[in-house]
Formats: sequence, structure tokens, C-alpha cells
Amino acid sequence: MGSRWAYAYQMVPPQPSSRLGAIRILLREANAAARGSARTWAARLVLGRRATHILIVSDVRGRTGAINRRLEAELERLDAAFSVTEPLTVAGQEGLTEPPEPPHPSS
Repeated sequence: MGSRWAYAYQMVPPQPSSRLGAIRILLREANAAARGSARTWAARLVLGRRATHILIVSDVRGRTGAINRRLEAELERLDAAFSVTEPLTVAGQEGLTEPPEPPHPSS
């Protein structure tokens, strides 16, 4: 089994959920496509108070895939200021198919 890498897109200021429908669809389609192939690629959208994050785990170190180009094009279309972290190696994640659920804020 090869290495897995984690990286994140961060949008500051945070984006309202109502603006992110196309992003949700892109991520849902990409997650489904990865499950149907031999690749590891999973993403989760996290809406925060200070930033909106897209967390990604992949078996490819860089952001050279078509999904990354589509995602970045959609962020630019939304005129959302974003940055991307450098990929970090994920250790001890045997059998990972999707990122874990983010913690839910207490009510």
C-alpha cells in the first residue's frame, strides 16, 4: 500500500452554505468516482466560524488531478479567496476510504 497525503483548502472569510452547492456536488461526485476505482481520494467540506475548509486525503501528493482543477475553478468563479496547505503524509490510516466525520459543535 502506498503513502497517503492530506491537504486542505481554506477560504477566509468563511463562505455561507448557500454558496457552496456546486462545491458539494463536485466533492460528492469525486468521492463516488474514487470509491469505484483503485485510487484513494476523499474530501470533506467543513463550515467553520472563521474559515471554510475542504479537507482532502489522497494517494497522490500533489494537486494535479482534474478534480483539483475543477474545484479551484469553482472557487475562483465564486470569487472566494482561498489558500491550500502543503500535503502531509498520513500515518496509520489503513483502510481509510473517507475522512472521519468532523466533530459537531454542541448546541
